[in-house]
Amino acid sequence: MFLKFTRSSAQKQENQEKEWLAGSFKPENFIPGLVIGFIFGMLLDLSKPNGNHLSKKSVSSGNLQQKLSVSSNGDQELKMVLVVRQDLKMKSGKIASQCAHAATGMYAELMQSGRSLLRRWEQCGQAKIVVTCRNQQEMNIVKEAADTIGLPTFVVADAGRTQVLAGSKTVLAVGPGPKSIVDSVTGKLPLL
Repeated sequence: MFLKFTRSSAQKQENQEKEWLAGSFKPENFIPGLVIGFIFGMLLDLSKPNGNHLSKKSVSSGNLQQKLSVSSNGDQELKMVLVVRQDLKMKSGKIASQCAHAATGMYAELMQSGRSLLRRWEQCGQAKIVVTCRNQQEMNIVKEAADTIGLPTFVVADAGRTQVLAGSKTVLAVGPGPKSIVDSVTGKLPLL
């Protein structure tokens, strides 16, 4: 008798759990729940303080972070400069795609390491200027100068499927950073 009673109460409890689950997972609740969960996750992610675990391609935290904090009152515009090699003789479509790779590559790196810089650049309209350099050596000099003063840099190495050899360094992204600081590195290069 007692065994029968415990078995039936366990079955009742199991049935109640099944009814609760069936009632709580309704299709009309799924999408709003998914959206709310996504928004909550984004808020948690954005509330994290930025760590300075920066890669070699990205910003070195020293000088630039100090200069950025001084100009954080919004009076300083931020911009990115894309430096395209002329010696590769890329056609306009190839240049456009390589510049897109440089800008999105830098954006992806800043999503990992420099979110506050990225947000400020977005608020300034994400200015991008395209200039040219003569060859790989000149691009290396510009990259070294940018790295030395702490500007973020990103170099695109082509996959070699179309116009240039695999591994060719096609475009260098410098910045985003304060306009005056970026100009101190790229200001003498001719516009594309």
